[in-house]
Amino acid sequence: MPTTKRDYYEILGVPKSATTEDIKRAYRALALKHHPDRVGAEHKKDAEERFKEISEAYAVLTDPQKRSVYDQYGHAGFDQRYSTEDIFRGADFSSIFRDLGVGGSIFEDLFGGFDLFGGGGGRRRGGGRGSDLEFELSLSFEEAAKGVTKTVTVPRRELCPECRGEGGERATCSTCHGSGQIRQSAGFMVIARTCHRCGGQGSQVKKGCPKCRGEGRVAVERRIEVKVPAGVESGMRLRLSGEGEGGTRGRGDLYVHLRINPHPIFQRDGPHLLVEYPVHLAQAALGAEVDVPTMNGRVSMKIPSGTQSGTVFRVRGKGLPDVHEGRQGDLLVRVVVETPTHLNAGQRRLVEELGRSLGEEAHPARRSFLAKLKDLLRT
Repeated sequence: MPTTKRDYYEILGVPKSATTEDIKRAYRALALKHHPDRVGAEHKKDAEERFKEISEAYAVLTDPQKRSVYDQYGHAGFDQRYSTEDIFRGADFSSIFRDLGVGGSIFEDLFGGFDLFGGGGGRRRGGGRGSDLEFELSLSFEEAAKGVTKTVTVPRRELCPECRGEGGERATCSTCHGSGQIRQSAGFMVIARTCHRCGGQGSQVKKGCPKCRGEGRVAVERRIEVKVPAGVESGMRLRLSGEGEGGTRGRGDLYVHLRINPHPIFQRDGPHLLVEYPVHLAQAALGAEVDVPTMNGRVSMKIPSGTQSGTVFRVRGKGLPDVHEGRQGDLLVRVVVETPTHLNAGQRRLVEELGRSLGEEAHPARRSFLAKLKDLLRT
């Protein structure tokens, strides 16, 4: 693939408003034109690169979720979220190629054995790259805010140490004669299909391995250290390269999905912390200096006189680390003026006296509202 990726819409020659059917038609035409089996040997490498490029664009733009992420973040943000295998997982190539007589072998050659056509086309007994695994990790709010290292136990399958993934004693497949493929000519194209007998491996198990019973892989449990950076949010995932299942072409990856437990006081908005801070009537009216909580102790904050309930004050740099940009978020303090309850007789008399002494000048918002209401009732 080129170092600087071209825009997926540009690659397929379609506008951003293109429907899925428009994208399929464009890809079908380009795939036929650039299929590596249709060009001479001197142009095969260029055709393979072009074919990979248009196939990747097709896989992304025909998946609503991936297309939405790409439209929002472009290549930079999209490539952080999706590996190559993620991009092609679930892509519908079968409806494009089956009626054209093109099998999945070209994808196995170019993309490392992804099973894009489904159902029996993949390699068996540990063949190909190992599968990716997914794991959900629950974290406290504090752990997510400050970062933490967790050790998790992940069940996975690894290549059998006795037969090294071979499944046992093997013999050359009598159907494909060791090539792993069955090829047939169909007009100008050569149909290459994965051998149904050996699953594309070119050989079959003659005598099964007693440890893995011919499967080539064994089930194990591994303790894996997961380093969670500070500032992660619920729904994010971490990719641990090479910690998935084993295969003869390498290990898959482990994707750790993060679930953050709620906090009794704080909420968050990206890197910003939100907290509701109750104050009494005198503090709001006269002003006060209060201690507000942060993830690292308390900080002093001034409340000016005449503060209204719902006013939000910003304490800069006292939020959470931004896991994407590295900057520190802010603490947003929403002041809630608490109306006193359960007044005794003396307190009630004082409040009544205060109410009588306060004129309209002390309540500009109320005065403005009543003026508007009066004008409205006149019409």
